Amino acid sequence: MNDTPDRAAHRTTTDVLVVGAGPTGTALAVDLARRDVDVRVVDRSAHAFDGSRAKGVQPRTLEVLHDLGALADVLDGGSPYPPLGIHLGPLTLPWRMYRVRRATVDVPYPNTWLIPQYRTDRVLHARLGRLGHEVEFGRTLEHFTQGPETVTATVVGEDGTVEEITARYLVGADGGSSTVRRQLGIEFTGTTDEQDRMIIVDAETSGLAPDRWHVWPGPGGRFVGACPLPHTGLFQWMIRLAPGEEPELDERWLTERIRSHTRDRRLTLSGIRWTSVFRPNIRLAARYRRGRVLLAGDAAHVHTPAGAQGLNTGVQDAYNLGWKLAQVLAGADRGLLDSYEAERLPIAAAVLGLSTEKCEAVGAYRASAVRRGKDESQLALSYRDGPLAAGGGDRTRTLRVGDRAPDAEVPVAADLFRLFDLCRGPHFTAVAHGTHAEAALDRIARLDWPSAGARLKRVVLATGDPQARGIRRGYGLTGDTLLLIRPDGYIGHIATRDWYVSTRAAVRALTPALFKKPAAPEVSR
Repeated sequence: MNDTPDRAAHRTTTDVLVVGAGPTGTALAVDLARRDVDVRVVDRSAHAFDGSRAKGVQPRTLEVLHDLGALADVLDGGSPYPPLGIHLGPLTLPWRMYRVRRATVDVPYPNTWLIPQYRTDRVLHARLGRLGHEVEFGRTLEHFTQGPETVTATVVGEDGTVEEITARYLVGADGGSSTVRRQLGIEFTGTTDEQDRMIIVDAETSGLAPDRWHVWPGPGGRFVGACPLPHTGLFQWMIRLAPGEEPELDERWLTERIRSHTRDRRLTLSGIRWTSVFRPNIRLAARYRRGRVLLAGDAAHVHTPAGAQGLNTGVQDAYNLGWKLAQVLAGADRGLLDSYEAERLPIAAAVLGLSTEKCEAVGAYRASAVRRGKDESQLALSYRDGPLAAGGGDRTRTLRVGDRAPDAEVPVAADLFRLFDLCRGPHFTAVAHGTHAEAALDRIARLDWPSAGARLKRVVLATGDPQARGIRRGYGLTGDTLLLIRPDGYIGHIATRDWYVSTRAAVRALTPALFKKPAAPEVSR
């Protein structure tokens, strides 16, 4: 019940209410908006986040941003990571944290991208705006109640106005101190080390070359680091504090603290844009859903900053959840939402382990602390053991159900297209290789694909076309094969026999019930 009955509440409805306008909440809203879902995003802050905090965007997240229509602006706003310079007295040891990899046909964005979080946020906000929606800043969720078919949330504006928003689903993407998670009563298991603190500062800096990420190790795992932020003239400074040390956050104290540690009197901070005192939290929600309310991003899991995993894991939570919410809203079985927690929670647990290991390596000065590889890129993450891959199904020589669908060159008419471009959008994509697979796909498209929910795009490979050799090799195709690619870019089904029967069963688990004959799907040949 409303604990402030003297305030008259304005009542509205929507399909999905997202609480939190960081990268996770906004990515989810973008995905829902492009699926024509009525979505609203509220955030208690008065304006968009101003800090650089989560500055590393991993290769798999770049693929997600490509699909969401936000990649070009993220690439324009960032740069590859610079080499590391480890300062040891008068010596500077060069080290490349990220090995620069060449783009390949199957991995078009192989390198982690350096971009301050405030730019990533604003790119996603702008993309949401182009889809006809705006983030509602200065709007605080006070509480919510659930019924069997809806959630009613009380939201209060900065001017004291009260709105009761009735939504079919509510998603808490409101950070580690999530109001949504606390009101659900979901346990947030883990640790917070109050003595392990780090100052993070965005500031202009004189006396420091901007061509590398600088690190000055110190005793007891203490260190000072400075990473140049692309196209800004700013550095993100990281200062690991000693137990009991009481920091001040003004330019004079920070400059003297840095000079004391680095022994370099040339270094001077000015024009501070953002500061934060960070305590490593390592926590995981016991569950991601209760009824019609779900958690995503930091509301469900918080990590150490080591390895640049938090933002990326949150965006991919959103990418996994968006299409499932839209399908259920269109009439698919509500059990599809159960697969969200089943697929994403184990990945968050593994990421927590990875980032914690990296953080501990920093204190021990192990080389693994500054080495980044395939684990951090998140390209190898798979849902093979999830409920949507139950039974395993058929497989190709290189892929199983639940794996990431690699990019590939696909011959269509007289041209070659990227498979990622054909998959881009809110639809499922089916790839048929061989006459039996093509016939089965045609039958499914005509008889079994519903008109409600996500559409189906068909890609038919001409088995005799020499230009199809690339995708046949990359996807491990030998005989007739029918693949169904989920809207989030993972393999939803593989059929190398019983093409029609097995694929029809997979389709029915992922889509609304077939009420009427569907419209003719788009075909790419």
